[in-house]
Amino acid sequence: MSKTSLQEVPENTTELNISKGELRPFIVTSPSPQLSKSRSVTSTKEKLILASLFIFAIVIRLHNISRPDSVVFDEVHFGGFARKYILGTFFMDVHPPLAKLLFAGVGSLGGYDGDFEFKKIGDEFPENVPYVLMRYLPSVMGVGTCIMLYLTLRASGCQPVVCALTTALLIIENANVTISRFILLDSPMLFFIASTVYSFKKFQVQEPFSFQWYKTLIATGVSLGLAASSKWVGFFTVAWIGLLTIWDLWFIIGDLTVSAKKIVGHFITRAIAFLVVPTLLYLIFFAIHLEVLTKEGDGGAFMSSAFRSTLEGNAVPKQSLANVGLGSLVTIRHLNTRGGYLHSHNHLYEGGSGQQQVTLYPHIDSNNQWIVQDYNATEEPTEFVPLKDGIKIRLNHKLTSRRLHSHNLRPPVTEQDWQNEVSAYGHEGFSGDANDDFVVEIAKDLSTTEEAKQNVRAIQTVFRLRHAMTGCYLFSHEVKLPKWAYEQQEVTCATQGIKPLSYWYVETNENPFLDKEVDEMVSYPVPTFFQKVAELHARMWKINKGLTDHHVYESTPDSWPFLLRGISYWSKNHSQVYFMGNAVTWWTVTASIALFSVFLVFSILRWQRGFGFSVDPTVFNFNVQMLHYILGWLLHYLPSFLMARQLFLHHYLPSLYFGILALGHVFEIIHSYVFKNKQVVSYSIFVLFFAIALSFFQRYSPLIYAGQWTKGQCKESKILKWDFDCNSFPTHTSQYEIWASPVETSTPKEGTQSESTVGEPDVEKLGETV
Repeated sequence: MSKTSLQEVPENTTELNISKGELRPFIVTSPSPQLSKSRSVTSTKEKLILASLFIFAIVIRLHNISRPDSVVFDEVHFGGFARKYILGTFFMDVHPPLAKLLFAGVGSLGGYDGDFEFKKIGDEFPENVPYVLMRYLPSVMGVGTCIMLYLTLRASGCQPVVCALTTALLIIENANVTISRFILLDSPMLFFIASTVYSFKKFQVQEPFSFQWYKTLIATGVSLGLAASSKWVGFFTVAWIGLLTIWDLWFIIGDLTVSAKKIVGHFITRAIAFLVVPTLLYLIFFAIHLEVLTKEGDGGAFMSSAFRSTLEGNAVPKQSLANVGLGSLVTIRHLNTRGGYLHSHNHLYEGGSGQQQVTLYPHIDSNNQWIVQDYNATEEPTEFVPLKDGIKIRLNHKLTSRRLHSHNLRPPVTEQDWQNEVSAYGHEGFSGDANDDFVVEIAKDLSTTEEAKQNVRAIQTVFRLRHAMTGCYLFSHEVKLPKWAYEQQEVTCATQGIKPLSYWYVETNENPFLDKEVDEMVSYPVPTFFQKVAELHARMWKINKGLTDHHVYESTPDSWPFLLRGISYWSKNHSQVYFMGNAVTWWTVTASIALFSVFLVFSILRWQRGFGFSVDPTVFNFNVQMLHYILGWLLHYLPSFLMARQLFLHHYLPSLYFGILALGHVFEIIHSYVFKNKQVVSYSIFVLFFAIALSFFQRYSPLIYAGQWTKGQCKESKILKWDFDCNSFPTHTSQYEIWASPVETSTPKEGTQSESTVGEPDVEKLGETV
């Protein structure tokens, strides 16, 4: 294979530099000294181009940003979370804290004191809420994403005209404009992802171990940490960096000009920058999160009692008598769900035996109290009798005087053969029967002290309750009972199932033979920072997986590349905000990825038949960069097919960003290779393409800016089955002037819900029902 001389290589591209060693040829991995400079913005002309794009992006992203002047889409959540940061009340969300902290910081600087609740879509902002300032944050970061795209394409070998065209397409990409105008997490996340990609591409063209090499290396790690700390999608970017690092290191190991010492240096420095730095940043932002949220809030219901005990104003008992015995008045918590306390109330099952309901309830309540009794005692004990491993007991519900009971009947909701109903049973004068008997089995491997492994102790002992007659174990799982049981969590008695779901422990304990002033007391151990973070992540993961309810605007990943439907964000006063992409750019990205994939398969087949790959520097750089960016597209897109939760079009935006970068290189190969000697043709293609994309943006801009539109214009614009509501628009725009005074008010249309029903958890609702 012949090697192209450096003089023939365009200064901004990469050649396949193959050198002959003593034993074998090898690829030289160190970039030429001119490469980094040629891929930077240095000329005054290009700086003017970049400045023009910046102004263009500012105009598009910040235009009329105060409209709508009411809560839009998931501003319900993320504005609400900013409020809770300001108030310091603990909340639960499925996303890491950074972007939410940024919104809280901006709101606080603007004078927001947390009085406005962001309660529902359509709530108008009062004058003292700096919602415009808070919206500036994602808008400015959206502008920054556009600039990052330009710089990234330059760093990966594109000509300024190509960078300018591709950046302009991102500036007028409808979905990206919409998502950057509201208090939502996507724009900050995309900015940090874009910063990561740019820093890494700059890093790849630096001379190894130079100052600029270290600078861009650290910048990549910091950006990775910021991306992952905003949304978990950032971890897909970590995976992308990881795979490209393996790619680079593979060739570095084979480069005979790189010493073994430097190879080790490459491994260590990249491991620190791409793993240690992001991890430290991620933990720092969670530390800030926990430091700010010090008060009990609606998110506390999701957390363990030990976690909640560290929050100000919590209702978790501070101390309990340690030793549990016969005659103890106890509350019993389920260990492995956050369903809460073993609970009963004076209401009957509407099915099964029709006996009194037994459930799990998350809040402290007198209906959670049970009296521990000997299974066959005819008299009350006269001294303290500890609950030992293997003791047979009965649990008497204090308020209704009915005993915990099970029998060989299926539960009213879960009807598996291996589950029996659990109820509270009994009446005045009835001393109980054998179906009230349960055997205490201490889980010694989970109990925390040696004494707790022998006798039941509050908080410290984990145990199972085996039904003496049937052999099943008291059990609960995250299944909700119907409204007749107040949607509380089901309790059954299981002969099979997941063993940890049959674990319980005593939280509060009072005993007539023990004195709180004299006898030993116990309390929850204070969890460490890492224990808190681990618990938070377990809950975040579980809640995220549980977002499976159907929603009218959800969509499947296979539909996203084709832009088959969008999401209604807001509808009021005969205007709408509807999230959808710019079909011209969107479909061209999809076509470019598909065509390159076909080209790649064809090239591999030709190579298998003995044909070589093109070593033309422009083509070589095109192939490498396309592979890199399509890998990024795949890594951010394919995991969506594995998710069982609700999914929506905006989840495709990180993939789309990588797709637009790939599209930029398609434009580059057209400009610098296909029409290398007839660039007037490529310029014409670019102008025409941008004009079509701009026309699409302009046509659908009323759905971005909540602008004026007519019913006829709306219906004519439905190229596909896009489900924005044309009936909300007037027949003529002149009607807006008539409606302008007095201002019309209305409630949001059904279906334009926040992402509490569109992919994110309604924490307050979950807190009531868990």
